[in-house]
Amino acid sequence: MLKIFSKALGGVLASTLIAASLSAAPKSGGTLIIASTQVPRHLNPAVQSGIATAVPGTQIFASPLRYDENWNPQPYLAERWEVAADGMSVTLHLNKQATFHDGKPVTSEDLAFSLMTVKQNHPFQTMFAPVSAVDTPDTHTAVIRLERPHPAILLAMSSALLPVIPKHIYGDGQDPKGHPRNADPVGSGPFKFVEMKPGEYIRLARNENYFMQGKPYLDEIIIRINRDTSSLVLSMERQEAHLWPFSASVRDIERMKKQSHLEATVDGYAAVGALNWLAFNHAKKPFDDKRVRQAISYAVDRNFITKALHRGFSTRIYGPIHPDSPYATADVEKYDVDLKKAESLLDQAGLQKKGDGMRFSLQIDYIPGSDEQQKNVAEYVKTQLRKIGINAELRASPDFPTWAKRVGGHDFDLSMDIVFNWGDPVIGVHRTYISSNIRKGVIWSNTQSYSNPRVDELLSQAAVESDMNKRKALYKEFQQIVADELPVAWINILPYHTVYHKNLRNLPTTIWGTMAPMDEVYWESQP
Repeated sequence: MLKIFSKALGGVLASTLIAASLSAAPKSGGTLIIASTQVPRHLNPAVQSGIATAVPGTQIFASPLRYDENWNPQPYLAERWEVAADGMSVTLHLNKQATFHDGKPVTSEDLAFSLMTVKQNHPFQTMFAPVSAVDTPDTHTAVIRLERPHPAILLAMSSALLPVIPKHIYGDGQDPKGHPRNADPVGSGPFKFVEMKPGEYIRLARNENYFMQGKPYLDEIIIRINRDTSSLVLSMERQEAHLWPFSASVRDIERMKKQSHLEATVDGYAAVGALNWLAFNHAKKPFDDKRVRQAISYAVDRNFITKALHRGFSTRIYGPIHPDSPYATADVEKYDVDLKKAESLLDQAGLQKKGDGMRFSLQIDYIPGSDEQQKNVAEYVKTQLRKIGINAELRASPDFPTWAKRVGGHDFDLSMDIVFNWGDPVIGVHRTYISSNIRKGVIWSNTQSYSNPRVDELLSQAAVESDMNKRKALYKEFQQIVADELPVAWINILPYHTVYHKNLRNLPTTIWGTMAPMDEVYWESQP
């Protein structure tokens, strides 16, 4: 017996629309300029995660499914799908009109190739770990075979998580992570790649042969890379840019809300689950000693960070799972600031103070371009660590790829980081803590080199458990273990906003927000 999830493709994606248009129909034409400070390493989300790749990548590549604001899967490249009653397979029926930007048809072979490429190369190793094979009984039917039930399989096939890439391009035997077409991609999404000038801009043009008839409405999208947040804000104020997604700067959000032509919303981040944390490199001494990690965590006053540095916009976090998730628990050690306890733990670890009052030195890295959440917090941590005899120096990266290379290459002591839960723990949480995902050179994997067999066991069980209560119990024990051992010190939830020009219509506020196709976006009147 099959559980059938069937929707008519003509039923438009039921997303909440920002500033809904009063017009009878959307208008075609115009250019949308998106502002960013992040420089993407490349534009292929099949082998790279993160905002910098996902925002342009989801315009270039289509995924099998898309999701609405209520966490319901909707048709995209797959017109309909069936999940087997035993949860051991998913059958997808692809849109027969879909073509890649070079005119080649999108087939089940492309979907099978894409899924296995993601499984083998993406930082989220657990996302498709249960997939054993993808059968292609005909040109437009794909059957995903699972070794065990996968509670997040449909979610894993949406937006930036499973871009369908062309086998006739990427199946040439070259390493997909370093494939030359990652910088010159061909997809089947609403916008075609035109050009990219590294560190300056990415230009996309309307796909006139898009399989969703009548869309997209915009002529082009330009993602403009700004050298810093200050220049980005100025570009928004001067109407040189129209959209700033993933804005987390309280000061800048307040400033832009005062502009008559700009508005801001917190909608569109439900599945993101963005956490700000301080990561420890367990492969380096003395960070392999949990007493040292605990001492550093006790030295950080998270209430000061959220209330003073972030002016009440952000909230503190106690563990690896976003509190909005049904799997989160507050029954863990909270690490309220306690400098005496921190010093005692360092003494127990044999790290005595020297003549200058210092015990040892370390470096703190941070992601460039997000000063309020990253650099400013790192500077505060530096002052707190000095109080317990640790000499901390900040190591700046000139751009995002430099930071990613350092942290992904395990070339760090401590590093600030922003990491997403990606909807379900099996997708966005497991990757940080499971020992099989210690993958040097891959950012947002287990870059901390953390390993605990019991954690591996718990996460493996939770990945296949269909009973909600049993799954909650597994995740609760997991959270309690890592809260004690501290692979990372969790700090706060990011207060993400999307700032946008008031004349824009139909901006996506589904669970993936701007990490989803912008095929419904249009200008009421372009400035």
